[in-house]
Amino acid sequence: MSDIKLNFEHHHSAHCENGVISNLFKFNGLDISEPMAFGIGSGLFFIHIPFIKVNGIPGTSYRIWPGQIFQRASKRLGVKMYADTFRNPKKGKEALDAVLAKGIPVGLVVSVFYLPYLPEVFRFHFNAHNLVVYGKEGNEYLISDPVMEHVTRIHEDDLMRARYAKGTPEPMGKMYYPTEMPKEIDWKKAIVEGIYKTGYDMSHIPIPFFGSKAIRYLASKLKDYPEKVGDRKAALYLGNIIRMQEEIGTGGAGFRFVYAAFLHESAKKLNSNWLQDKSIELTKTGDLWRDFAFKAGRVCKNRSADKTSYKDLSEILIECSHQEEKLFFELHSKIRTI
Repeated sequence: MSDIKLNFEHHHSAHCENGVISNLFKFNGLDISEPMAFGIGSGLFFIHIPFIKVNGIPGTSYRIWPGQIFQRASKRLGVKMYADTFRNPKKGKEALDAVLAKGIPVGLVVSVFYLPYLPEVFRFHFNAHNLVVYGKEGNEYLISDPVMEHVTRIHEDDLMRARYAKGTPEPMGKMYYPTEMPKEIDWKKAIVEGIYKTGYDMSHIPIPFFGSKAIRYLASKLKDYPEKVGDRKAALYLGNIIRMQEEIGTGGAGFRFVYAAFLHESAKKLNSNWLQDKSIELTKTGDLWRDFAFKAGRVCKNRSADKTSYKDLSEILIECSHQEEKLFFELHSKIRTI
């Protein structure tokens, strides 16, 4: 395979999956921002399932399952996609090289742990990171990783390790790219469908482990952590909540700000003052989440000058849940009438 370097424009983003959607679609002629991709893909969510544990810590997530944003956004925008996995690493490498040779940038799902261009502190065993390969020079692939400010490159051996990392979920060499773009976009239909789904997920699912109910459920558990699991485990559990909120991808508060930007952009596209008001409301909720993270961090480090307690943190989460339940209930109820 001769050297290939596509004329690919890299854009830095807050979250990998949104960024890859935006960058790949822009290359193929569809100008879409990261917030618009996230909102149309119904990416915002909340999950807390205490009996499913990772490294002994209850599972918490602030977004929908990896890959769902891409699937939903593509479907709602009318973009046809190719996606496949390869159990055989040799076939996975051959498939990637063949598509690059056709002048097509490729999205990959990889493990963060095996990406040497990332600072060591950010390399951990997370197997659902998304990036774009847009060329190859010698034995190095050219990489547009949306969480990086600039493009980079990676040796083919390192990329293969990242594509075939073990653990849950296994990437298994997954690659994907658009095969057909729509001639016209019905932005209103795509936006309304995206908001309607997120509104339902956050306010209508009856099970307490999902949506705004899960935030309240977490709050009810959080206040009793020191008594139920002891101070050391309580700090570990709380630290993981902060880590998932502020460090994994864009995290909980950050996703609120991205979604608020989506509502703001949608308000302009649909000429809706109501959506603009909802954007402002969600931004305030994002500020409340950030306040929670700041105070929780001080509690974890035993530096809370004002003696913030786990009960105090629980009350902040309860307020977050009430604000989001009200907001997303209204979005779900009214979005189809605008």
